[in-house]
Amino acid sequence: MSSDSSDAFNKDYALSLEDPAAFWGSAAEEIDWTKKPGMVLDTSESPHGRWFIDGELNTCFNAVDRHVKAGRGDVTALIYDSPVTGNTVKKVSFFELQDKTAKFAGVLKSLDVKKGDRVIIYMPMIPETVIAMLACARIGAIHGVVFGGFASNELAVRIDDAKPKVIVTASCGVEVNRIIPYMPLLNGAIDLATHKPASVIVAQRPEEKAKLIEGRDISWESAMTTALPVGCVALKSTDPLYILYTSGTTGVPKGVVRDNGGHAVALNWTMKSIYNVEAGDVYWAASDVGWVVGHSYIVYGPLLKGCTTILFEGKPVGTPDAGVFWRVIAEHKVKAMFTAPTAFRAIKKEDPDAKLLQQYDLSNFEILFLAGERTDPDTLFWAQEKLSRPVIDHWWQTETGWSIAANCMGYGMMPIKAGSPTKPVPGWELDVLDEQCNPLPAGEVGALCGKLPMPPGSMLTLWKAPDRFIESYFVEFPGYYKTADAGFIDEEGYVFVMSRTDDIINIAGHRLSTGGMEEVLTCHPDVAESAVIGVADQLKGQLPVGFLVLKSGALKEGEDIVAECVKLVRDQIGPVASFKQAVIVDRLPKTRSGKILRGTMQKIADNEEYRMPATIEDPLILDEIDKALQSIGLSSARIC
Repeated sequence: MSSDSSDAFNKDYALSLEDPAAFWGSAAEEIDWTKKPGMVLDTSESPHGRWFIDGELNTCFNAVDRHVKAGRGDVTALIYDSPVTGNTVKKVSFFELQDKTAKFAGVLKSLDVKKGDRVIIYMPMIPETVIAMLACARIGAIHGVVFGGFASNELAVRIDDAKPKVIVTASCGVEVNRIIPYMPLLNGAIDLATHKPASVIVAQRPEEKAKLIEGRDISWESAMTTALPVGCVALKSTDPLYILYTSGTTGVPKGVVRDNGGHAVALNWTMKSIYNVEAGDVYWAASDVGWVVGHSYIVYGPLLKGCTTILFEGKPVGTPDAGVFWRVIAEHKVKAMFTAPTAFRAIKKEDPDAKLLQQYDLSNFEILFLAGERTDPDTLFWAQEKLSRPVIDHWWQTETGWSIAANCMGYGMMPIKAGSPTKPVPGWELDVLDEQCNPLPAGEVGALCGKLPMPPGSMLTLWKAPDRFIESYFVEFPGYYKTADAGFIDEEGYVFVMSRTDDIINIAGHRLSTGGMEEVLTCHPDVAESAVIGVADQLKGQLPVGFLVLKSGALKEGEDIVAECVKLVRDQIGPVASFKQAVIVDRLPKTRSGKILRGTMQKIADNEEYRMPATIEDPLILDEIDKALQSIGLSSARIC
């Protein structure tokens, strides 16, 4: 970062903390308001803050219509790229997106969906999903996107919580080697749920035609042929835009509520300031619309800025190979990409020398962003070496909606430190706290917490659970937002997120991060990916156990690799870690978004009952973990 860029960042960062109303009031000028806000920040009702409370706007208008109004209707808004359906590619202009969204909003209106009503969207990664989200935003309905293929019982919980008037779905999802019919899952969920939606709209896909229930189910295609387009409804800034469910520590999902005004202002600001993209640039977040990344950076963020966004229906490997990311970047001239570190670990495992990369022209590609799980240094260095481009780690959560800490590329790149998402972004003041809420000195691990108020775009509340909202995030550390992540901040202000606070293990009184041990393990040349959990021990309280996924073509024997990994941890962290056991597994249990299910693994190891995680990518993998743990004398857990 040049001195001028550094000065600009430091000036903006200081202003965002000293006078947040001035900083975010300026950012709000880039949004089209039907009624401009007079008050930028209000903390009278809640310490976390509400933004632009007297302003009115429409998120769909800002994401779609205003670009058409500005003469950019012919510009491509959305590229649908689906290698799982025969390399299908469709391009949708802003004008076409406006037309389809207005018509589907008309479909919803014909079913008596109005401002404040809820609509659950249970869909795969197809253009209709984006259209449904934007149509809800257009008329003020609150959408709740649930990952397509979610189990019936988990979907039923969300139906009963949100009480949707309408559910929008598709006939099926398409995976690498199988079709997943959605209607049996959805019908099962509706049977289980107490609340019954009035209507279900079904987009029929050629891979699987669903049987519709007369009187309840409506064909997307037929409804759109007779739909009358409707315009955008003016909404209060604090009116809810969506509910997004995230796992709770009690096993009961938490419905994070996002507002309209703060969300639009913050995401629009991030596109240039953090990701360094402008209107007309092609931006790709390789995630799913069922997750917050998909909401923020497949749909709303890029479209608010006027970028071309990519909707990708595929996997980083196997559709057809570990070069598919490079193909998409080259074919669509992607400038900036955002994905999870686990995707690059999968690519590195299948193609460790990145030979497939040589087949593609990545001359338009400038920056890779990683988030969702901690980026281990080995993956960072591998991606930097193979791509010869900046690889930027950044840290954020479903609750925050966008980055807490990042290397803000719109200001110019700061020096990269492996294992760190760089520094807090404007709007976030971070402290590392001990259990008594005392700030810890530089370099000491504790709870990472953000001083209140939270910046715009952060969650407004939890759906129908205001008391749980306060209890979950603001009581344990008064005056702060509890991120539930642990880490430290170094003397230069760089943030290091080591693990969830639940993943800090106590070994004979020493608090150690499992993330630090994983960092060491993935430095072994034959290890593609690792996870460390703490298991109960009568003498020391907890002891670490490592899980190792090896790279394709690893030459050494498994026992030798385990021995070398144990030695690495003991050499680099010290005997205090008591790291003595590791097992080799073919894969790690993950959510569909790529997060490793360490908590579930720990319950298996400690022989505790556990619930099957609703978001798990493949439930059978837990049996493999169980067998691996039994091989070293642990496990035999029970599913409750």
